[in-house]
Amino acid sequence: MKRHVPSPVAAEMPTKKAKIVETVTEQQSQLEPTGDEQEWTKVEKRKKKKMKKAEVKLDTSQPRFMYSNAEITKRNHAVGIEEIRDLALHIIADAPPPNWLRVENADKIPKVVAVLIPGLTPEILSLPPLPTSAMSNPNLPISIPLPPRAEPGTTQPGVPFIASTFSHACPTRAPGDHMRMHSVLSTFFSGPISSTEKKRRMAEREMSEIFANRDPSQYILTLDQMVENDYPIPSYMADVFQKSPGWVETPEQPKESLLTPDEGKPKRKIYSIDCEMCLTEDGKELTRVCMIDFDTGIVVYDRLVKPGKPVTDYLTRWSGITAEALATATTTFSEAQAHILRILSPPSKNPFSTGKSPPETPTPILIGHSLESDLKALKICHPFCIDTAIIYHHPRGRPLKPGLAWLTKKWCNREIQTRGEGGHDPEEDARACLELLQKKLIEGPSFGEFKTDYESIFERMSRSTRRAGGGVGSIKSAVVDHGNPHMMHGNKATTSIGCTNDEEVLKNILEAIPSHHFLFARFMALAHLQGWVTPKASQDVPPPEPVPTPTSEDIAAAATTLNTQLKALHASLPPRTALIIFTGHSDPRRMSALNQRKNVFENVIRNGTAVQTLQPAEQWSTSDSRSLEEAVELAKRGLLFLGVKS
Repeated sequence: MKRHVPSPVAAEMPTKKAKIVETVTEQQSQLEPTGDEQEWTKVEKRKKKKMKKAEVKLDTSQPRFMYSNAEITKRNHAVGIEEIRDLALHIIADAPPPNWLRVENADKIPKVVAVLIPGLTPEILSLPPLPTSAMSNPNLPISIPLPPRAEPGTTQPGVPFIASTFSHACPTRAPGDHMRMHSVLSTFFSGPISSTEKKRRMAEREMSEIFANRDPSQYILTLDQMVENDYPIPSYMADVFQKSPGWVETPEQPKESLLTPDEGKPKRKIYSIDCEMCLTEDGKELTRVCMIDFDTGIVVYDRLVKPGKPVTDYLTRWSGITAEALATATTTFSEAQAHILRILSPPSKNPFSTGKSPPETPTPILIGHSLESDLKALKICHPFCIDTAIIYHHPRGRPLKPGLAWLTKKWCNREIQTRGEGGHDPEEDARACLELLQKKLIEGPSFGEFKTDYESIFERMSRSTRRAGGGVGSIKSAVVDHGNPHMMHGNKATTSIGCTNDEEVLKNILEAIPSHHFLFARFMALAHLQGWVTPKASQDVPPPEPVPTPTSEDIAAAATTLNTQLKALHASLPPRTALIIFTGHSDPRRMSALNQRKNVFENVIRNGTAVQTLQPAEQWSTSDSRSLEEAVELAKRGLLFLGVKS
């Protein structure tokens, strides 16, 4: 395997050619393999001379990376995650070139593969720590020594693939402020829009304001939005959702009612709905459903629902359901589902009526927050849905979604979900959705939208030409990640594949490489092993058990597995593929622990507790703030490795 050397570039003078440290290549052997045989054959000198000339000519067009030390030295901070994102966009699409790195022959690079490996530390790689001396610049690329040659039959420790493949490790800095680190994934997968796209969006907003009206149907989700947000889709809209036993769908509205003139046609009723769930032996089951009429504010249906299987966790912290409350429930799931379906279904005609039929009552609209979850709880497919998590925006833009409590506080100036461990009240949540829709109808479509002017990198790619050749829309992208990337950072990619472990990540990325131009994968085993990943407790994710401290043998075994996976990935790449490996950040645990302690202190004070009554360990001081700032800066440190497959 040839080792890629991204040559550091000396300070570039305006009138002089930059001094470049050329790639060091190994001497060619006198014996070279033939193309057809797995044997070594001697190459005649005349032929060898011609081959060397051809190799020199080929090498001049070989893509390569060269760090600009002069530019990096001028910086206050290390290379940011957003700059790694922009580098990928420059290579594969039409983004401008970076100033900290020169990319030669970028148009000869057919693919970009970006791999995020949190938990891959300098210690595991046997790299020296980043310099902290005032005489040294901590942002400059670090030279990686070649790994020692392994004895026959032995395995090299650590991840020797990195040292064998890359000559330098470039320090990076994760996003955030002085008190917290922001998401590496969100930063990598979203970026600022171009000036042309900004003008287009401004014109679109102006037109929407001009033609703004108070018709709530303008906020009904499109089919694409429903698919993108994992809604259960009625079969008459699209054959994309496979209904399991027990599922039902709202009957299709008769076609003639769609052709009836608007005059005299009844308005669509709107109902707000919210459901609560508990865990049973069969998984999550419905325990309460509340439905409110938008026009009257009257609760049309509110029932506790008796689960079909024994309850294993009432999820009281979120559902508000207790064993005592559920003991009084007599309504079964089938009864609750049938009642909701009757409310949502158009009334059937009397086939024996001879008089003039009244206008068809149109199918009602359902509104909720992340409404797809409520529909899945009810096992109902419905065509007309409004989702407050979509018509209102998260401050940091898509694909993040705002929480209902935050939206209600921000735009309605009132608080909900304040019962703490007592959980949520579905009627309260349903009324909050109604109020948010009312605000939207009064203020206009742009109300509740943050003009962040950011977009997914996949939206950017979809409007771009491919640098290596291909018109607009020709860039095929793939995200292979843990969890469900389709619902988050991969929701605009051509292909998005969710995995449960690194073995699945490797398998799926290998299958995706031939048919895609930009690919992203994330290996998480090292981060999980070291306790870096703490899933946020929620209705779907119970609080995790503490992760035991891994032994050095555990770390070594995980590193060896990762090394094998990276070698397999590299071997599958076509020639001239750009390989970008980055770690994102360092150990976040101290930062997280300090932030948690700070939040507890602030909540206690907010509730009226006097500082003097707190124990020293419960208080928060200026010294603690300094410790937090230091922990945040340490957590933001990461490493970047750049190479091109020869």
